[in-house]
Amino acid sequence: MTDKLQNDINNLVEELNFKGGKKFKLIVLFGLLGDFDSFEYAINLKNFIDNHQDKNLDIFAIAIGNKNGKQKFCEFTGFREDNLIVVSDNQIHNNLKVSRGLDIGLGGWINMLLMLSGINSLKTIKEVIRGYTGDRKSKQIYSEFDEIDVLKFLKFSGNSFRQVFGDGYLRPFELATFRLNNMNEIIQNWTDYILHEKYLPQRGASFLLNDKNQVIYRFFSNDVLGYSSNMRDPLGFLSDLIKE
Repeated sequence: MTDKLQNDINNLVEELNFKGGKKFKLIVLFGLLGDFDSFEYAINLKNFIDNHQDKNLDIFAIAIGNKNGKQKFCEFTGFREDNLIVVSDNQIHNNLKVSRGLDIGLGGWINMLLMLSGINSLKTIKEVIRGYTGDRKSKQIYSEFDEIDVLKFLKFSGNSFRQVFGDGYLRPFELATFRLNNMNEIIQNWTDYILHEKYLPQRGASFLLNDKNQVIYRFFSNDVLGYSSNMRDPLGFLSDLIKE
């Protein structure tokens, strides 16, 4: 890691008052609030907190968006509003050399559609396919008691996945269903979540800091649906690194 990156992170901690009182800090840069990765990552972090796995960890996130979008984002994902700062552009991302994604000069929509098709986003297709085929090495998302409402017209319980595919792993269509619900929320509130379409390709990053604000882990995303180095266990790096 370069001294410049460490200095930039130190400056960010000071400027945004990311103090915290725990042994570790996780600083997450989302892209747009309405990015698929932002939603999925935020929900995973919310579940991490709900399972009391954050006793040694303060979590701070930055996203491109506005106040209305932030409120709706936090209501839907369960991510704490106090832990999220919204900014009006990608200047912080640029300062930290986070990937802007694909830019062929035809606007954010075209760039994003090309990335979703795997262009300049090589892992995206694999991750989309995994959402439909399932993954024996990933955890399941829905319990048998969860009530699932897909696009407001298809309702079923998590027990349906258990009856057809069993338990204890990521079942076929489970992750795709989860992502479809997120996409529906984004589309319904597009103007709140998408501050400007030019930022659609903007990727994110994660920085884990110790009690001296030294960066002990970093990850820069280059792919849509690629906010972690291991999408089978996106928060596995936290479990490994924030032990007593």
